[in-house]
Amino acid sequence: MPTNGLHQVLKIQFGLVNDTDRYLTAESFGFKVNASAPSLKRKQMWVLEPIPGHSTAVLFRSSHLGRYLSAEEDGRVACEAELPSRDCCFLVLPQPDGRWVLQSEPHGRFFGGTEDRLSCFATAISPAELWTVHLAIHPQAHLLSVSRRRYAHLCPQEDEIAADSNTPWGVDALITLIFQNRQYCLKSCDSRYLRSDGRLVWEPEARARYTLEFKAGKLAFKDCDGRYLAPVGPTGTLRAGRNTRPGKDELFDLEESHPQVVLVAANHRYVSVRQGVNISANQDEELDHETFLMQIDRETKKCTFYSSTGGYWTLVTHGGIQATATQVSASTMFEMEWRGRRVALKASNGRYVCMKKNGQLAAISDFVGEHSLPAWVTGAGPSAQGQTGTALPAGEDEEFILKLINRPILVLRGLDGFVCHRRGSNQLDTNRSVYDVFHLSFSDGAYQIRGRGGGFWHTGSHGSVCSDGERAEDFLFEFRERGRLAIRARSGKYLRGGASGLLRADADAPAGVALWEY
Repeated sequence: MPTNGLHQVLKIQFGLVNDTDRYLTAESFGFKVNASAPSLKRKQMWVLEPIPGHSTAVLFRSSHLGRYLSAEEDGRVACEAELPSRDCCFLVLPQPDGRWVLQSEPHGRFFGGTEDRLSCFATAISPAELWTVHLAIHPQAHLLSVSRRRYAHLCPQEDEIAADSNTPWGVDALITLIFQNRQYCLKSCDSRYLRSDGRLVWEPEARARYTLEFKAGKLAFKDCDGRYLAPVGPTGTLRAGRNTRPGKDELFDLEESHPQVVLVAANHRYVSVRQGVNISANQDEELDHETFLMQIDRETKKCTFYSSTGGYWTLVTHGGIQATATQVSASTMFEMEWRGRRVALKASNGRYVCMKKNGQLAAISDFVGEHSLPAWVTGAGPSAQGQTGTALPAGEDEEFILKLINRPILVLRGLDGFVCHRRGSNQLDTNRSVYDVFHLSFSDGAYQIRGRGGGFWHTGSHGSVCSDGERAEDFLFEFRERGRLAIRARSGKYLRGGASGLLRADADAPAGVALWEY
């Protein structure tokens, strides 16, 4: 049975880019390393590991091979060691422009070079020994202050980002990392950038860009003056403090940002826990009590809904649904059936969740459809085949609108890379190591996606997807796996990546290249 995992720290994977914009690559053949790849794929991903009992040196492990980068005394480098040795120990020396220098800890030489001519033998730092850090994780996450154990979120009234929230609830807790000029910006949910003085600005100016540093598996953000972001004052306002070395106050964790959703029932009211533990469709506003954190189990693909009051939806006696469970179990898991602009939920008793006349939700329906109709109409009776083949009617009481609320700005990543505008074209690439941020709007169970310059996504001939539409086109989001969704076009086909690198709307099934990390 799945375990609780509401707050999961992301494993930081990254690429290292040299002075000629090529990525450090670990090859399977001969366990050699080179800097020839123009983009960030599996072979270019690395993980930084601290050395137990060692305060300064670190290990570089290839995510692809699971082996460690090493440098011998004569400067030869490889990624062959299955277990770390003395030759695998490196010092990371951050430079003023945000780049890193890697120095062999036992031998004192610097690591660098171009293409397949890499070595760790330089006695001085030149441009060839400078590496840019490019995060390989999905850039939308929650930011947790290590010292305060509080989450950063946008405070619209104070016009700041503050680390004072016990839980990362609602859209305001979404932080998007933007890779800009070899550095990173922190973008709030309303598309503004955090400047080092704590102000929020609309452009990624120099004082809104930060150098990433890692310490004991945590992140620190250094501004252009060499000072570090930290929560300041009683409200934890995020801005650069006085410290020029990162201590506990300057360290942060990135946590996975699970989808948070609101549901609207057939009575056009929001599903809520505002009036107690019973889940009821009885509210006209979408606030915290109407927002639920949705997690999809990796194995069963069933989902849980967690409320702001601290409980999971759970099946109770007589089919009732209450937000009282503190642990994930079979009774807290719901199967989602995607029905166009609506979704139906099936509980662990095998019955569908429906809205009763008093607005309360209960898993008491055997099918999605009208209860009062005879069996031959619903297709449930033995004589159904002899009738006119009437389709199963829509069952409003078992269908809900499900709206994603914590992705007003959207970054999509497929199997081959991120979705990004193709240069000089109105089409979209799906294999890029850099990403574009798209704006999302919602209407009656469907989403509209707007890109750079304000153009809308739309589908053209032969399944092409373009980003320069003057009118919004509806796309349906289906949350199929943990952290991954399928996007359905008006043709009924799913958007996919593929060998051509172009985004197309011609996939028949929501799987593989038609699933997107969001």
